[in-house]
Amino acid sequence: MKKALRIALIGSRGIPARYSGFETFYEQIGVRLAQRGHQVTVYNRSHFIRDVHDTYCGVRIVSLPSIPTKHLDTLTHTALSSLHALFQKYDVVYYCIVGNSPLAWIPRLAGSKVLLNVDGADWAREKWGPFARWYQRHCERVATRVVPTLIADSRVIQERYRTLYNAETIFAPYGANICRDERVDALNRWGLKPRKYLLYVGRLVPENAVDMLIRAFGTVATPMNLVIIGDAPFSDDYKASLRAMADSRVIFTGYAFGDEYAQLSSHAYLAVQPSAIDGTRPALLDQMGFGNCIVFRDSAANVETLGGYGEPFEGKGGVQNLARKLAELVADPRRCEHCREGVVQRISQYYNWEWITDFHEDLFRRLIAGSGRISYYEFIANR
Repeated sequence: MKKALRIALIGSRGIPARYSGFETFYEQIGVRLAQRGHQVTVYNRSHFIRDVHDTYCGVRIVSLPSIPTKHLDTLTHTALSSLHALFQKYDVVYYCIVGNSPLAWIPRLAGSKVLLNVDGADWAREKWGPFARWYQRHCERVATRVVPTLIADSRVIQERYRTLYNAETIFAPYGANICRDERVDALNRWGLKPRKYLLYVGRLVPENAVDMLIRAFGTVATPMNLVIIGDAPFSDDYKASLRAMADSRVIFTGYAFGDEYAQLSSHAYLAVQPSAIDGTRPALLDQMGFGNCIVFRDSAANVETLGGYGEPFEGKGGVQNLARKLAELVADPRRCEHCREGVVQRISQYYNWEWITDFHEDLFRRLIAGSGRISYYEFIANR
């Protein structure tokens, strides 16, 4: 019987997932690894998750404070978590977010194997000012020098690090669960009918192009609603502008989790992903798992994720191209149904959480043993 591993997951807001992709990743992989007998610890931000302490679904929770401002929240929490981890004798410490790279050396002092998921081009997010953008770019280079094992969630990011920094990364994607919730309690709450609304899920920040989606939808002649699930701290002006440009068909739900999220996702007519930020978007994978027809901006990362399925629109044309695509699909339910079948197949045959957990478990053991490392492509090819 193989030895149980001591694994720490650092850098996110914590679990259960109540914000974005890294929280979802940590919950999905952390709980699965714990169920397999490993000792898994997730570091939570105490100001963000106040109601979960000690354990969550078999995962040990360590709640630590931070300075909860836009620029210091992540870094201060990661610093405290890293110092705590130094004395815990973890076999593996897995960091997320490239901005944490200057701290990732700390657990190595105690002999822990350290990995860092660099995420996408975080420096390109419009929420950052000039210094923060410089810092994020600088941290990319730091990561290649400080962290021996870098994880990229897409081939686009792999190529970026190879081209800019002559650094190799390991490809390891996020996953999704194939699931539908046939209940309609959440729909009734918002006055919605199944297959009578379009859906967006994600943070309400400029780089996600929610404004483009609202403008495009405003030109589509349909009685359907547009449901927008999400929120974001430190973006009040942008959120106010979205509400100002939205017509009466647009419904803002704010954050939605658990049953509410599953029900709203399961009954959408289609889901829209208008962002072009590089990297795999977990919310996009979620919507594929719910069996939604996906309308997506034709960025390289989005094209890679969909793998030939879904309905792309050309980002250069912006509002007009998206509006045209939405109008075509609203008028053609059969086309949407064909798309739904394809994306579910894509999840089951590639972005499968169980397979992704298998891969990480194998990767962790390889790092500890000092044996060769393989990519997710190689791993699933040998299943």
